[in-house]
Amino acid sequence: MNRRLFLALVPVALAAGCGFQLRRVGSLPFARLYIDAPAGSAVDPRLRSMLTADKATELTATVGEAEAVLKITQEEHAKTIFTLTGGGRVSEYRLSLKLSYTVSGKDGRVLAAPEAFELNRVMTYDDSLLLAKGAEEQLLYRDMDDNAALRIMRRLQTLKPDTGSGS
Repeated sequence: MNRRLFLALVPVALAAGCGFQLRRVGSLPFARLYIDAPAGSAVDPRLRSMLTADKATELTATVGEAEAVLKITQEEHAKTIFTLTGGGRVSEYRLSLKLSYTVSGKDGRVLAAPEAFELNRVMTYDDSLLLAKGAEEQLLYRDMDDNAALRIMRRLQTLKPDTGSGS
């Protein structure tokens, strides 16, 4: 029994000894951030949960309290037919998320050029699995929302904070 335990712990010890860590989001260069997102945004709550877990960046209730303002200008989910069977039935759908945003200082000065991107997923479809495919669709949209939030967070990490100097 001790030999099995030893053999099971060897890979764990080797991974820990090499400095392996799961990938995670680092801290932002802003102490206070305001998020301006459209009503019903699915990416906004994911960004907020990432930022509250960070604890180094505080989300503010007003623009005046923030060092930076993240404004999501477009967030659009779409579902289009991707492929049809020979009989004219849908066999795959293409799910997409189009998102654009800007980052500015509280005074309106642009801190990062506006960015727009589109994320896509292809989902197979079968009429006989209607409930399962509906759940799969929601899961794929949630995955795209998470990926979009991570992409925005990584972009925010690269920005330089507004120093307030007039140069």
